Amino acid sequence: MNIYQTQLQLNERKRGFHIITTEVVHALPEISEIRTGICQVFIQHTSASLSINENADPTVRKDFEMFFNKTVPENDPEYLHDDEGSDDMPAHLKAALLGTSVTIPIRNGKLALGIWQGIYLCEHRNYGGGRNLMITAWGK
Repeated sequence: MNIYQTQLQLNERKRGFHIITTEVVHALPEISEIRTGICQVFIQHTSASLSINENADPTVRKDFEMFFNKTVPENDPEYLHDDEGSDDMPAHLKAALLGTSVTIPIRNGKLALGIWQGIYLCEHRNYGGGRNLMITAWGK
């Protein structure tokens, strides 16, 4: 079994849901050497998250942003943690709901995503900055 790992720094993106599948694949070309295996993508931040969902229709990503903004509103007077602005605590809550990593099977040197699936960077801050990912793939 082989294990490969790399760190990928994503450029800053505006708040919302962004497909990053191609960037992940290009960051770890050794995936192509794995016939059967697993790829884990982990985000090293507490105010952004990762998810896998629709990769074709951009309105899905807009609806995700709308849903999470309604579900976890800004400016709740009961939030204690607001040192970095009104989007601070909601960003942490949204990240906790969605999670810090995704795991994808590798089959014949490619991520075995479904035809309509892509990896999302879920940016929950208005000005989150660049985001760091750890990508680890293993298999034979």
